[in-house]
Amino acid sequence: MGKTRSFKDELPFEQRLKESTDMLAKYPDRVPVIAEKYPRTDLPELEKKKFLVPKDMSVGHFIHILSSRLQLAPGKALFIFVKDTLPQTCMHKFTVLEIAFIWYFIPRFRRRQLSDPVLLCAACLMDSVYESYKDDDGFLYMCYSTEKTFGGVC
Repeated sequence: MGKTRSFKDELPFEQRLKESTDMLAKYPDRVPVIAEKYPRTDLPELEKKKFLVPKDMSVGHFIHILSSRLQLAPGKALFIFVKDTLPQTCMHKFTVLEIAFIWYFIPRFRRRQLSDPVLLCAACLMDSVYESYKDDDGFLYMCYSTEKTFGGVC
């Protein structure tokens, strides 16, 4: 089975931009999301990678939907990532003391590079994540995996 092309590789920028603009105009209460498999995970590809997600849906609910579509075994965790910076939508849920605790006691957080994918908190709303991380083409790109620590890009 060959490697699946990413959505960005399949369509030119102008076509992706038109598609996302049309979706947002037709469905103003939803956000266009592309969910693709992290290359180094053993999970299967989703049948479809393009989703129109309600703005008020939590990331946790979206993860549940993806888990169902992937037919994951009960108890197997699924993680969703976006790239580049720590989501502000999640940071406000932690106190300064909690952040200091995480920074000091969890070595992976200390070694984390800003270019690494960002693990989203389950309580974040999709609209907030979309507004923070949408691509120039109007889509929110996410990747999924069963691992929560990565050494490369989504």
